[in-house]
Amino acid sequence: MSDERLFERFKRLCEISSPTGSEREVADAVIGELRGLGAEVTEDDKAEAAKAGAGNLVARLPGSGEGWVMFSGHIDTVPHEGPIEVELAGGVFKSKGDTILGADNKAAVAVLIELVARHADSPPPLGIELVLSVAEEDGLRGAAAFDVSQLEAPFGFVLDHASPIGEVIVAAPTYKRLEATFNGTEAHSGINPEDGHSAIAAAAAAIDGMELGRLDEETTANVGVIEGGSASNIVAGHCRISAEARSIDGAKAAERIGAMVDACTWAAGEHGCDVDLEVIEMFRGYRMAKDSEPVGIAAAALANTGHDISRVATGGGSDANAFLASGYDAVLLANGTMDNHTPHESVPAANLTAMVEVCEAILTEAAAG
Repeated sequence: MSDERLFERFKRLCEISSPTGSEREVADAVIGELRGLGAEVTEDDKAEAAKAGAGNLVARLPGSGEGWVMFSGHIDTVPHEGPIEVELAGGVFKSKGDTILGADNKAAVAVLIELVARHADSPPPLGIELVLSVAEEDGLRGAAAFDVSQLEAPFGFVLDHASPIGEVIVAAPTYKRLEATFNGTEAHSGINPEDGHSAIAAAAAAIDGMELGRLDEETTANVGVIEGGSASNIVAGHCRISAEARSIDGAKAAERIGAMVDACTWAAGEHGCDVDLEVIEMFRGYRMAKDSEPVGIAAAALANTGHDISRVATGGGSDANAFLASGYDAVLLANGTMDNHTPHESVPAANLTAMVEVCEAILTEAAAG
């Protein structure tokens, strides 16, 4: 069982560019490798629905016993400029340049292919079922479109949280996005500004009327984009803001986004503007039950591989949100990556090896149960 094989695979996958919407090349590479290991691989027909470059992949390798365990990761990354070059320095994988590394989530993809590779000639105790999704980085679109009824496994494990191995994520937020476009009246700012109605002033007033930041231990709100106007000497006729609210309590997320909508409506009226509003639920939050079977299996597997266990809530979303919203039991696990979505993204090589061992222990624990 060669770690070098795992490390080389990880490097190779990271260097295949696959931002959301452009997953075709990496999907073909993953399909080819898994089939070469003897796994059955299918690609669903959800590429169009997910606005992705490929469909979601499902791979299966039968086990020696009856039953299956599902493991999941995603093959897309956030956008980046220029090619990704990977280096291993001091035992840590990093990007050589100013790009992301792509460990989010190719660390998981490499680990899961290695799990199959280790059992290509010796069946695992239970069948391995992989779901490798597309378009995760923009609203979990691949997993949201995925048909969970096709799965053989009764539950699954999503390897996609950038925190120390040992964290089991038992709660995640509902995420609602607000797109607000203010339409005012243009006028020359030096000759007749009184004839104009500034869309930028309306947007600024709306933002000023919002509660932003961390609102309580499980609720946040943010305005991330404001753009508009055409020139400094023209009263702005248009302005757009992108905002969001998140809470592990779905009712709180709805309440906060509603208050942000009210702030936009009020500000538009005060400044003589119209406003077009769109609220999109990007994903739905969850709390895992205390007696959740996959949580118990994950905790036992992590303990058996020497990791300190902590059950935590997260402010981010993952494919686990989408699976759970579809009625399929899945638990999100930390996989030891760091600084995802930035040029400082990294993962220790030892964490890749450790996650293979954790997955092996999950198979053993699930079979024993």
